[in-house]
Amino acid sequence: MEITALYYLLPALFMFCAGVYGFITRKNMIAMLISLELMLNGVDMNFVIFNRFLFPGSMEGMYFTLFAIGIAAAETAVAIAIIVNLFRSKGNVDVTGLNEMKF
Repeated sequence: MEITALYYLLPALFMFCAGVYGFITRKNMIAMLISLELMLNGVDMNFVIFNRFLFPGSMEGMYFTLFAIGIAAAETAVAIAIIVNLFRSKGNVDVTGLNEMKF
């Protein structure tokens, strides 16, 4: 039995869809950030999968994925710093109070 790309794409699709669902349904900024990271990891898996099956000898998809993971880690650190500052000033991290945080 040959393992096709579908066996790898289905978990990536599930991760991305779970991230979209979590991002839409959650009101807590931390949960939304985790959902966003789940979506990015699903996309990174797709980069690796398509690189492996379309261009088996090259490593560009792997390198791009490592670069994307590094950027996502830096983005997460900045987002957590912003969320911590919002929590210190407002006392909660719910998205419903964003209008109050504008000015």
